[in-house]
This record gives sequence, structure tokens and C-alpha cells, in this order.
Amino acid sequence: MEWMIVSIYTSSWGIDTVCNMLSSLGIDGVEIEDEQDFKDFLEENKKYWDYVDDDLLKEKEKETRVKVYLENNDDLTSKLDEINNALMILREKDTDGDLGRLAVSTEGINEEDWANNWKQYFHPIPVGEKILIQPQWEPLGGETDRTVFTVNPGMTFGTGTHHTTKLCIEELEKCVDEDTNLLDIGCGSGILSVISLLLGAKEAWAVDIDPACEKVAMENAELNSVDTSKYHVYSGDIISDKALFEKLSVRKYDVIAANIVADVIIALLPIVKKLIKAGGTFVCSGIIDERLEDVLSAMDKENITPCHKSCGGGWNAMTCKM
Repeated sequence: MEWMIVSIYTSSWGIDTVCNMLSSLGIDGVEIEDEQDFKDFLEENKKYWDYVDDDLLKEKEKETRVKVYLENNDDLTSKLDEINNALMILREKDTDGDLGRLAVSTEGINEEDWANNWKQYFHPIPVGEKILIQPQWEPLGGETDRTVFTVNPGMTFGTGTHHTTKLCIEELEKCVDEDTNLLDIGCGSGILSVISLLLGAKEAWAVDIDPACEKVAMENAELNSVDTSKYHVYSGDIISDKALFEKLSVRKYDVIAANIVADVIIALLPIVKKLIKAGGTFVCSGIIDERLEDVLSAMDKENITPCHKSCGGGWNAMTCKM
């Protein structure tokens, strides 16, 4: 099936007006890209990252736009005419220019390409000495002595191929065994905790501030045939949510993993000390080069000494014996 993406360029102020106009034409399914929302989101959540991809910033700095997807059939031309005529009326009324340009662009897209073409860029990837990250749709292509972690990025937070995740996996495969109780802080789709269970961990707990983690991490566990009775996923901020902290602190953990960012890792250090067993292992990643000294300084204040450091692509990971 062929589709047409119709983008209407407006302003944050004009989003409701444009959406109401489209609704009057019988078009209710819209996708909104609001530049101001993106800027506000970055500002309100900046404590959760140190780095935002430059290409993403450039993309989001474009004008606010409302996008609709119209089926490319016999009615398409008349529907586009209706949209253009309605926009012409809005432009005439908008004498102060509050609604932005109210211009239109179109782009054709094939439904199959839309859903699947990106998959050609994601192939099986060996990580460390033991793990193979395998896209769900691609055959394994032969025997392997690696532990296979199957992923469908369409349902997860990420593929597990980013430098920060790979650095963590490389450290976890050295310290996880059949006696390991593991806590994955900032679990996202549960990649680190599910892989730990595949490596033989006794039991794993996972937590993330995003409520979607509970569903997605469990889906990931099921996709990899993990015994979900050994897997426990929670959503919430372990730093500020006392009830969540108490729920997780009923036990001590052999290994704690945190693939987040420098500021959150720094804030977690006192918590990690309370949750980890004596002699346990703390693995942290997601630290850009520019913030490495900040994290090391904070660790020093907490009397935490890294026993191993690794880096890749401008990112750093550290393993600490507690």
C-alpha cells in the first residue's frame, strides 16, 4: 500500500488550530513534532543525560509541524485540495502570523519500506567474548558457541549495540555466574538484566524511571525464553522514591549495573553502597569522556575505587569491587 505523508508547518501556538482544521476534514490521526516541546523536554530531563546526538538536535530544531498519513488512492488529490483550501483560509485570518507559515510538503512512502527497510542495517553483532546480539527476523546462519540475545528493536528502547551497552555487557560477562543476584538500574528494555540471566545469573531485578520498562523488559525476557519467575521489573526513580528503594533493599545484590549518565551515577553511589553485598561488583557505564573525572571524584568521596576501566567511542565504563 502506498501512503502520502503530508506535513503542515506551523508554530507551537498553531498546533491546536491546525489539528482542529484537519479534524473538520475528517482527518483525526495526526503526528505532532513540536520544537518547543522538545526543548522543554531536554531542559526538564537534562539530569538523565550528558549527551544528545547533534543530528537529533538539528532534526528537532526544524519548524513545528503537524503530519498526517493519507492513503494514496483516488481520493488523495481531492483531500489535498481540501487541506490547501482550508490552510489558505487560515492564512488570511492569521494577520499577525501567530500560526507560522502554514505551508505544506508531501512525501510518498511505501508501507512495506516504512516498516522494514531499516532492518537491512541491523545484523548479528558479537559483543565481548560470550554474547551475540541477534535481530529476531534474521536467521542465525550457523552454530555458535556464544550466548544469543535475541532482540526486536521495534518493541524495545534500543538494540544493545551502543558503545555504553556493549561496554557494560563486556564487564558483566566477567562477573555474572550461577550464584549472582543482579540489580539493573536504568534498565530500559532490560538488555543487561536479561543477558545476565542468559549468562546464568540466579535472579535479576530491574528498574527504570520509564513506566514502559515493565512491559518491554518482560517481553524481552519472554522473547529470549528467560524464566520470568527469576525476573522482577519495577518502574520509578530509585533515588527519590523511598517506597521503591525499600522494596529493592530487602536484599543485597552481588552485582549492580547502571548504564545511565554521569550525574545519575554520581547520585546513585550512596544508594549502591547500601544495596550491594560486601565484595560485590558495581558496573557503571554511560559516562562521556568530559565527565569521567567528575565521576571518579565522586567515587573517591564515597571510598569507591574502580578496579577496571574501559572506553569506546568517547564513552567510559568502570567496574568497582565494593
